[in-house]
Amino acid sequence: MSWERWGAWIAGVAALLGAAGVALAAASAHGGGHPSLSTAATFLILHGGGALALVALSRGESAPRTYVASATLMVLGVMLFSGDLTARALIGERLFPFAAPTGGGLLIVSWLVGGFAGFVGALARRG
Repeated sequence: MSWERWGAWIAGVAALLGAAGVALAAASAHGGGHPSLSTAATFLILHGGGALALVALSRGESAPRTYVASATLMVLGVMLFSGDLTARALIGERLFPFAAPTGGGLLIVSWLVGGFAGFVGALARRG
């Protein structure tokens, strides 16, 4: 599968994560839910948008694979992090041990990889 096509899949998933974040925020606000739901919603919305931006940046850049890899890590990370917080709040169980910290670590790495892609692109445009 090409990086461009994979990026399109990631963009689709990222948009769904943003929608899930809005729905979770509404449920949290109107249902008097657990405070973790609000955190999970915020992370879904912000990182869904971040992943969409990374995929958009990948088009026509000198390091498109790095942007798409960053977006992929971001999507996986936020699914683990927010999924674990949501599961704990709604059913009182974890997704699996260390799901939230693993997701959080992936999110940090995804931002670092995205920054690296930006610097590579900036250096490629010298002159």
